[in-house]
Formats: sequence, structure tokens, C-alpha cells
Amino acid sequence: MTAPFPARLLIADDHVMVRRGLRLVLDHEPDLRVVAEASDGAEALARVRETEIDLAILDVSMPRMTGLQATAELARLHPEVRVLMLSMHDNEQYLFEALKAGASGYVLKTAADRDLVDACRAALRGEPFLYPSAVAALIRDFLERARTGETAPEEPLTPRELEVVKLVAEAHTSAEIAELLVISPKTVERHRENVMAKLGMRDRVELTRYAIRRGLVEP
Repeated sequence: MTAPFPARLLIADDHVMVRRGLRLVLDHEPDLRVVAEASDGAEALARVRETEIDLAILDVSMPRMTGLQATAELARLHPEVRVLMLSMHDNEQYLFEALKAGASGYVLKTAADRDLVDACRAALRGEPFLYPSAVAALIRDFLERARTGETAPEEPLTPRELEVVKLVAEAHTSAEIAELLVISPKTVERHRENVMAKLGMRDRVELTRYAIRRGLVEP
């Protein structure tokens, strides 16, 4: 399916100045137009429900709901919307998580002025876009898995449990998490206990380290 001209874009980043800079780059192109902005993943999902969007550009690490979590939700609820992941981090774990969630590409913020327009056009054509060292990382990972016969591990946590982990790592109380997720504090505690049991962890510190490794919060 061909995107309309100009293609309609959404930018999600929790820094206003970053959004402003990206918008200047994108709106300068005749075939691209930013029609919506968001400051976190949950707001990005709301904007997609309200506005016709062809491509969402999401920061990896945002409060409340990360770009990784939002990408997975977009893939499930709005598979017609392409997603590009934007990050400060040249990090293999973030890259693999982004592709697993359904992103069409991964762009470093440090190279956004050079790569972002090409990445948008590639994603809208249904083609992947990765910066050179990301391609090398994928090849290394593939060759290593092929050599050892290893298969990709299954995700141990449910989407709701990942939401709870992120909010716990951001130092929210059970009451605050319950309010944010519109569930009871008792349900929050049950999710937390299930996560601890699944991951073999004992306290918030270990949970926070896990959240950082998974790209749910920034270190």
C-alpha cells in the first residue's frame, strides 16, 4: 500500500527541543510532513488513534511508556503504521529489542540530520533502515547463533508486567502505578511478585538494573 503524498509523520520524544529540531529537518522535505507530536509512548498511541499517521518516529527511552513498548502496541493495534526507532544509544540490546518489537529501522540521534530523511523514505517503502554498525551487529549475532545452534529466547514477561517494571524502576509507588495503569494496588503487587519470581530477583535494585538492560529506562 502506497503512503499518501506527503507522508504523515508523528514524532515522539520527551524533549521539546529534540522534537523541534527533528520537525525542522522533516518538514523541509516536500514528501514528508509532521502532523503530530507526543512526549511519551502512551501519548503517541493516543495521537495515532486520533490522527491518520503513516510513520511514527519514536525515541527508545521515554517516561510512562517507552518507544519500544509503544512500537509493540502499534504493531498489534495499527500494523499499517510504520515505525522508526530513534536513540542516543549505539546499543545492540536496544537495536534487537526495537526490531523484535516491529520497528522498520533504528536511527541514531547523533546522525539524524544525515540519516533520518533516508530512513523515513525507506520505512515508507517497506524497507528496513539500519546504520552501518547496526548491520554489523546483526550479522555478528546471526553468525554466533548459527554457530552455537542457539534460538532467540522467549519474552518471559507480559506487556503489562513490562509496564510495571518500567514504572517501578522510575521509583513510582504501588499506588502511583495503580493510578497510571488504571488497576488496583493489589494487582500491581501481584504483577510485581510475578515478575520477581519469573526473573529470580529479590528487590527494586535488581529490577531497576533489568529495566536499564532492557531499554525500559535510561541509566
